[in-house]
Amino acid sequence: MPHPPTPPSRRRRALFGVLLPALLALAAVACGRPGSPPVKGPKAADLPSYPVAKNFSLPESPTWTAAKRRGRLVIGVKEDQPFLGERDPASGAYSGFDIEIAKMTAAALGFPEHAVTFRTVASANRETALQNGQIDLYVGTYTINAKRRRQVGFAGPYYLAGQSLLVRSDEHDIHGPQDLAGKRVCSAAGSTPYQRIAAEYPGAVLVAYDTYSVCVDNLLTYQVDAVTTDDAILLGYAAKVPDQLKVVGPPFSKEPYGIGVRRDDDALRFAVDDALAAAERNGTWQKAYQATLGVSGVPAPKPPPIDRYPAG
Repeated sequence: MPHPPTPPSRRRRALFGVLLPALLALAAVACGRPGSPPVKGPKAADLPSYPVAKNFSLPESPTWTAAKRRGRLVIGVKEDQPFLGERDPASGAYSGFDIEIAKMTAAALGFPEHAVTFRTVASANRETALQNGQIDLYVGTYTINAKRRRQVGFAGPYYLAGQSLLVRSDEHDIHGPQDLAGKRVCSAAGSTPYQRIAAEYPGAVLVAYDTYSVCVDNLLTYQVDAVTTDDAILLGYAAKVPDQLKVVGPPFSKEPYGIGVRRDDDALRFAVDDALAAAERNGTWQKAYQATLGVSGVPAPKPPPIDRYPAG
C-alpha cells in the first residue's frame, strides 16, 4: 500500500531530529572533522559525583594489581550509542549511562576519573580484549549469557534490558509487537532483534540496515513505522529528541547487562559486584540513569538482582 505524502509540518518537525542520528553516524566516521556538530549528551550538572575509595587494596586480583602499578584503569566501552556509551568526536569525551557505571565502579576500586582510560572496543572483540589484558573491565551493553561466561567473568547485572519498540511520538496504533502486522519495522541486518521479529511476528514488514542510526533516520522521515532493538539503546535515541520519539510497551526479551572481567579474576568480579550494590543502595545508580537514559522520559527501573555466582 503506498504511503500518504508526508505533511509539510511533519517534514519540518522531523528535519531537526533526522539530522541528529544521521550526523552522529557521520561524526563517528569523520572523527571530529571541522564543521561536525557536537554530540548531544547528559548535562554535567545533573550527573552524580563518585567519591574515590581511600586506601582501597585488592592484591588478590592480578588485573587490579597491574592497573594500580600502571596508575590507570583501562575500561572498554562503546562510542556510538546515544546516552549509553557515546564519544564526542570533537573533544574525545565519553558520556552516557554505561560511562557513568564505569566511573562509579572505578571510583569504588580506588581510581579517580583522571586515572581512568576509556577505550572503544567493538562487540566482536570484547572477549579477546579482556583475555589478552588490553582492557581491565568492559562496560557496554554487554549481555550476560552462558556462552560468554565460558570465556569471561561477569559482575552484575547492573541493568535488565529487553527488546522493545521505538516509534514516533504521534504514533498511537503501536503499543507492542502484537501491533506490528502490516507495519514497516527496522532493525540491524542479521541481529537477534531482527530474527526474533521475523520468527515470532511474521506479519511485520521487516526493513534492515547496517546501523540503528539509519533506522532512526528512516523512522523520523516516516519511511518506517518502528525501530526495534534493546530498550536501553532505544531509550538513548528517544533521549535525543524526546518530543519526537518514544519507547512503547514492555520489553519482550531479557538482556541482563553485566561488567566484563577476566574469567579467572574472581576477586575483581566480587569487588565490582560490591561496588554496584553500594551504588544501588545509596542512590547514585538511579541518579546516573536519570541524567542519561532518563532524559527519554522513562523513569529509572528497579536494578536487577546481582548474580554473585561462585568462584571458579
